[in-house]
Amino acid sequence: MDDEPITGLPSQSESDVNSTPRRAAWQNEHLSDRSRTLLGRDSRAFLHQSVSTPCLAPIVKAEGLYIEDMDGRRYMDFHGNNVHHVGHAHPRVIAAIKAQLDSLCFAPRRFASERAVELAEALGERFRCLTGNQGRVLFTTGGSDAVEVAIKLARIATGRFKTLSFWDAFHGAGFGASSVGGESLFRGGGHGPLLPGSEHLAPFGCYRCAYGHKVDAEGRPDLASCALACAQMVGYVLEREGDVAAVIAEPARAVPYIPPPGYWQAVRDACAEHGTLLIFDEIPTGLGKTGRFFAAEHDGAAPDIVVIGKALGGGVLPVAACIARDDLNVAGAYALGHYTHEKNPVTAAAALATLGIIESEDLVANAARVGARALERMHDMKRRHALIGDVRGRGLLLGIELVEDRDSKRPARAAAERVLYRALARGLSFKNTMGNVLTLTPPLTLTDAELDRALDILDVCIGEERG
Repeated sequence: MDDEPITGLPSQSESDVNSTPRRAAWQNEHLSDRSRTLLGRDSRAFLHQSVSTPCLAPIVKAEGLYIEDMDGRRYMDFHGNNVHHVGHAHPRVIAAIKAQLDSLCFAPRRFASERAVELAEALGERFRCLTGNQGRVLFTTGGSDAVEVAIKLARIATGRFKTLSFWDAFHGAGFGASSVGGESLFRGGGHGPLLPGSEHLAPFGCYRCAYGHKVDAEGRPDLASCALACAQMVGYVLEREGDVAAVIAEPARAVPYIPPPGYWQAVRDACAEHGTLLIFDEIPTGLGKTGRFFAAEHDGAAPDIVVIGKALGGGVLPVAACIARDDLNVAGAYALGHYTHEKNPVTAAAALATLGIIESEDLVANAARVGARALERMHDMKRRHALIGDVRGRGLLLGIELVEDRDSKRPARAAAERVLYRALARGLSFKNTMGNVLTLTPPLTLTDAELDRALDILDVCIGEERG
């Protein structure tokens, strides 16, 4: 392999974390000429945008826990964009799609599709188990659209237009979803002005509390001291504004950050007091990722609307859903979604197969069990590596935060990037979030042996930073 840089790719000056010198060095060391040629073609063919262009490497296969690149290198996929809850290319999902293609491949909106009705009924029942209220459903082809359906419904149901959401949250890339989202990456660069009425607050995040409160050595807050200031501020804003249609939030932040005990109950109470709907975006966390079917189940707070997506299509087809309380069925005279593939029988078949796999293989319980074991190991790693400032998570939504020192909590972003590329070289793929959090989101099918292998790799890669 020669050491010429990959050509046709943008420079680091394009403010893209995918264009750092360390990434280029990894590619030049590990990729063949054939792979680099395809990356160049990819770069020339697509409009460039941060965090997705240029790509890392071409892949040719995805199966179960693993993805395989063009040069035959296999990676344990602890990222997967949170679509691979049942593993990549689960045979039952593939079989369901093939069978439905042979039966009915498309249904115009004015006609009913049995598969779509079955899926809506199944999700409505899951919503009832969460909230005590039967749910009604609208499907979209992506989570961003489903979020915007939820926003429209909240506006119509309440007669209000304001939303309250949180800085650092991600709710999708659509115009409305970007407006209620809190990442500058999706809000800046000439996107604005954004959706009127989109107000934001600091989110919960005990390790880096925006309100200045401290945590103990295990990352736990002193609730007697902080008095859930983060939740009290939600109530304060709702009272001061008086006309907020909805609070929209991730019940567990994908960084990840786990809410402190009592947080969502307090927010739920504040919403009820002020006539505000509570919308939970469970696109990355739903369908069992956190060891419960909905992440909200951990906190005993019933939302009025839930949005799910990503893994719903089995990691094969794009489908998302907005699920709302039955009494919010008040927009029959308006078009909330009206998408061409709204009731597509093929995507519905994929989703029904996914739900069936999650239930029959007991994957929610597996995520809870393996995730608890992962946290034990991660806490042990923290005791041995000063670079680790905090570990946190629920189920198989896990994070290891790297810091330069534990007192100042200065983010160790350069170290996190080095750890990432060392891990990739050893066959482990994951996502770095906020620059310094190693975010691990493996499929719910993860075994103990696979977990141990991945954490062994991370243990070595973090340990090498001491040198």
